[in-house]
Amino acid sequence: MFFDDLGTGMPTILQILGWRFFFYANEANEPPHVHARKAEKECKYWLDREGYDLEEAFLIR
Repeated sequence: MFFDDLGTGMPTILQILGWRFFFYANEANEPPHVHARKAEKECKYWLDREGYDLEEAFLIR
């Protein structure tokens, strides 16, 4: 796990195609999620363990 170079302490969990995925440790009032940022763009991905289906994500034919 890496921390950002801005010194804010937000752990980076993945970097891919210019997107940096990270989380804030102090968002206790929100359901589990990760943030993603690339340049001036930012979004949030909610982690829904019950709605996740491995077969749907990785369909083998």
